[in-house]
This record gives sequence, structure tokens and C-alpha cells, in this order.
Amino acid sequence: MSDVKKAAPKKVTTGIKAPVISPRKIRITALLAVMGPGIIAGLSDDDPAGITTYSQMGAKYGYRLLWVLVLSTLALILFQDLGARIGVVTRQGLIGLVRQKYGARSGVFSASSLILANIGTMTAEFAGIAAAGQLFGVSKFVSVPIGALLVTFLVLRGSFGRVEKVFFLLSAVFLSYVLAGFMAHPDWGQALHGMVVPSMPFNRDAIFIATATLGTTLAPWGLAFIQSYAVDKRLTRDDLRLLRVDVWTGSLLTGVIGFFVIVTCAATLNRQGVLTISDASQAAAALEPLAGTLAKELFAIGLIGAALLAASILPLSTAYSVSDLTGRPAALDDGFTEAPLFYGTFAAITVISAGLILLPGAPLITILLWTQVLNAVLLLPLLCYMFGIARDKRLMGEFRATKRMQSIYAVIISMVGVCVACMLWFNFH
Repeated sequence: MSDVKKAAPKKVTTGIKAPVISPRKIRITALLAVMGPGIIAGLSDDDPAGITTYSQMGAKYGYRLLWVLVLSTLALILFQDLGARIGVVTRQGLIGLVRQKYGARSGVFSASSLILANIGTMTAEFAGIAAAGQLFGVSKFVSVPIGALLVTFLVLRGSFGRVEKVFFLLSAVFLSYVLAGFMAHPDWGQALHGMVVPSMPFNRDAIFIATATLGTTLAPWGLAFIQSYAVDKRLTRDDLRLLRVDVWTGSLLTGVIGFFVIVTCAATLNRQGVLTISDASQAAAALEPLAGTLAKELFAIGLIGAALLAASILPLSTAYSVSDLTGRPAALDDGFTEAPLFYGTFAAITVISAGLILLPGAPLITILLWTQVLNAVLLLPLLCYMFGIARDKRLMGEFRATKRMQSIYAVIISMVGVCVACMLWFNFH
């Protein structure tokens, strides 16, 4: 036997250490990859129509109706969370699912109502661009076509990733409303009281503004958009937990921006007896002698950014819905030849809405306000459809809504129904 021992193999060292990635960095990276649908859909609800509605609420009722915004924001959180979850689980847009579960008539009704409401709301977005431009001395015949071209170029020529980055960039402009709110020096005690103590005069104007607030915060087009956008982003069931963080963040930011718009107008316009606001640009102009030129400019800049963000998403929501209804779903990464209906719908909504703004004597304020009310009326059947889908074991599987959540959804739907019923009663009596 040999006494020679075999040499142990030598370890090969390269001098390069593998980087150690902390669990925290992994979680942050995963969240950033999922982020988008909730924040973009949420903040786009703070469009010129929404800003106008919040401005009117603050100017006419001060801090008194802030609790309406709180309830609307809570409803937004729950139903946007539901919409995103339905999109990820079923891999279908809302209108396509409505057609599949409730039949072609329900699908056509939902899509047609959504298109009509979206044209009105899109017109309000361009009205916001025109009004904000005029505050800086730019004619609407310049600002509106430029805005329409920017929106069209962004969506029709950009990939999904590039478009999403621009959406995030536009969302940053909402910080201007927070700054304007602090510059107005509101009464924070009264604001807190208005948030937690329900109070409302039972008359037509108060019911109208409460219903419009619900319709502009929990907008039907936002619910349709977030579901289709989650599908377009190709999120999976494994992403649902992080997607919920994104949705809740976006919805809360929506309520925060609305809060600062209301308290800004309550602390300045309402305090000085300026109780009637026809549009958000008038609110911006009225701020100048009360809170300074910078407050006015911040309010106007926020209006332009809000209008451009919403003007990009509204026709996108409509295009998703029409494509789903016809059974030809499309995505932003598809080219025009692959999805002509998708891009054609986007272009048509943009051109029609921009054209309405440029018509002489167009009743813009009437269009703006009644569009928000139409949103609230359309919201009722749309929420009922979502409620039915959430309960469907065949469609949702293990992600079907629990009994507790079904009860909460039913309470929110009942609240919307009461608002719409009261508004209709006051209008016809």
C-alpha cells in the first residue's frame, strides 16, 4: 500500500466577490417594477374637472364637506384595488368581462356610456389646458392643438415603458397644489373637523356637489383604465401584494391632492365671500390677490399637468374598452398595424374633444359639471358589474371577494345609489 497521500484540490480564487443584495433593496426593486397602475390611475382622477369640483366645494362650503372627499377616497381605494385584482387574475379588461358575464347588451351599454362620458370629460381636460394657458397669456387656439399633439405623439409613438415614465413625470406636478395649500394658511382645526364630522345642507346645490365629487373621485373611466393597464403591464398573481401598495398609494394621493385644493379655496375664496367658481382657472386667478402671485401660478401649473395626464389616460381608457368589447384587446407595445381600432379610437376621442373646445360659444362649464354627474350615474351599474365579477368563483377562483368585502362593496354601492337618487329627485322636483 502506498503511503503517498493525495493532495487536496486547491481553491480557485478570482479576487471578485459576488455582490450581496439586501432583502430591502430586493423589495424596493420589486415594488418599482410593479408600480404604475395605481398611482397613475389615482392621480389622473385629479383632472381639471375634478379640480374644478373640489374648488367649488371649498369656495361655497368651506371645510364643511371634506368628509365627502374622505368617503370618496376610501371607496376609490377599495374599488381600484378590486379592479386591479380582477385585471391580474382574469387577464381581461372590465368591458370585456362585462360582455362575457352579463351578455353583449350589457357590454355595449357600458362601453357606449363610457365613451359618451369620456368625450365630455376629455373636453373638460382640454378646457383646463385652454384656461390655464390663458392665465399665462396663451390663446386656446395655440394651447389646445399643442396639448392634443403632445398627448397623441406620446401614446401613439411611445412604447409602454416610455409612456409610463412620462406619466410618472406628469404626476409630479401635483405637488404644486400641496404648496399652494400651505401658502393659503388654512385653518387646520376646521379642516380636521370637516373631515370627521359629517354635515351637509339638504338642498340641490349641496347634493349636486357631493354627487359630482363622488363621480370625479371614483371615476368610471379610472376603474376601466386600471384594470386594462394592469393587464397591459403583464402583472401576475405573484405581484398582487405589491400592486396593492401601488393602488393604495395612488388612491391616497388622489384624496390628499383633493384635500389641498379644497382647503386652499376654503381658506381664501370662501373666507372672502367668493362662493361661486365657474372653473379651476378662475379659482387660480382669484387666489392671486388673496394668497399671492406664486400661489396662483402653482395652481395654474398644477392644472396644466393634471390636464395633460388625464388627457393621455382618458382616450387610452376608451381605447382599451372598445378593443375589449369587440374581442380584439390591444396593448401600448402593439403597433398601429397590429391594433388599428385601439389607436383609431384614441385619436378619434382626442380630435373630437379638442374640436369641441375650439367651437365658439361652446358651453364648457355645463359640459364639465354634467359630465361629472353623468360619471356618478354611470358609476352605479359599473360598480354593480364589478361586484358581480368579484363574487364569481369561476372567474376569480381563490381571489373571489370574501363575505366581509362583499358587504363593504354593497355599502359603497348603496351610498352611490342614495347620492344619485337624491340628485335626480332635486332635479325633477
